[in-house]
Amino acid sequence: MDEEYDVIVLGTGLKECILSGLLSVDRLKVLHMDRNDYYGGESTSLNLVQLWKRFKGSDNPPTHLDSSRDYNVDMIPKFIMANGALLRVLIHTNVTKYLNFKSVDGSYVYSKGKVHKVPATDMEALKSPLMGIFEKRRARKFFIYVQEYDENVPKTHEGMDLTRVTTRELVAKYGLDANTMDFIGHALALHRDDRYLEEPALDTVKRMKLYAESLARFAGGSPYIYPLYGLGELPQVEFNDEGMVIGVTSEGETAKCKKVVCDPSYLHNKVRKVGKVARAIAIMSHPIPNTNDSHSVQVILPQKQLGRKSDMYLFCCSYSHNVAPKGKFIAFVSTEAETDQPEIELKPGIDILGPVDEIFFETYDRYEPSNEPSQDNCFISTSYDSTTHFESTVDDVLNMYTKITGKVLDLNVDLGAASDAEE
Repeated sequence: MDEEYDVIVLGTGLKECILSGLLSVDRLKVLHMDRNDYYGGESTSLNLVQLWKRFKGSDNPPTHLDSSRDYNVDMIPKFIMANGALLRVLIHTNVTKYLNFKSVDGSYVYSKGKVHKVPATDMEALKSPLMGIFEKRRARKFFIYVQEYDENVPKTHEGMDLTRVTTRELVAKYGLDANTMDFIGHALALHRDDRYLEEPALDTVKRMKLYAESLARFAGGSPYIYPLYGLGELPQVEFNDEGMVIGVTSEGETAKCKKVVCDPSYLHNKVRKVGKVARAIAIMSHPIPNTNDSHSVQVILPQKQLGRKSDMYLFCCSYSHNVAPKGKFIAFVSTEAETDQPEIELKPGIDILGPVDEIFFETYDRYEPSNEPSQDNCFISTSYDSTTHFESTVDDVLNMYTKITGKVLDLNVDLGAASDAEE
């Protein structure tokens, strides 16, 4: 292992794998290493025996849960926007040759104690039980404005400069109430808190357009797709006297490199803790109630509906995506932890699930890099957050790519390359 590489990537989580692929496409010489005896890092997929061992400390799950090998439980499950940046990145790196996607059945939001389908168009707004008749008309006008808005066509702006007008001011123009804005901001635009209301409205309008475009792409019940079957010794990073990375040593051998890419677990002294995620994983024998018997679904529980500081996310997939035996469903409930009691904190989401066969709880810390890559050539990803969609994750990947290469990734690719997605 005495060769020299342009970049050594440590860890086989999704972010590290995408970056490894992007850098390889750029014809850089990349060595990809992992300390674990399983593939996937934080975002690995586990069969039932592995899941049981991780959470219960035993290799013997109960037989009523069926065959272990029929389970592919993603530890960081996230849906992919059908017209979003991550799909473009995967196509750019040719990963879509090896992945088959299937559209996700439903996208729902929790409001006033009930679960409702998220309306994404002017016609859906008119049918939604989330709003009264007059609010529906106001919402329909707002959705039409968003659908017709084009950054490069001033006549679609209705006299508003969305780089200056805040989202709160835009919403006020259409007279939408707080509950309507709650589901638009959190379940359509996928904001994680309410700061967006005081920020320029252009970002929210772009996010809503992406949702609608993704919804139309595969004509499914949601804007999301999900891949079928889901997604050792600690390598020692070596530095010179100036603090610049020069290589990675593993099992007594050192591979030299110019740059290192890794997740936070490899360089504890170059990251800082920024939060904690509370999570529950449930095995069930039924779909989530009130979601039209959807086999795959996202439900967003906005913070205001729960009296919390952060949103709660519910993710569910089933045997239809080959992640569980026939008749079984895997559900995740996650949120930014505000206490040390995930069982109590996650109760609003767990109550939505109905009866569960088994449930596991955990919390994990989130980290972000605290180093300056120009001074050490170490490029560290941020930990995965509590969201159940990949839009925030891919932003981190694209920012890291730019820092590593000094250029912005061109995502003008043919999305038809991912048309393997099933209806």
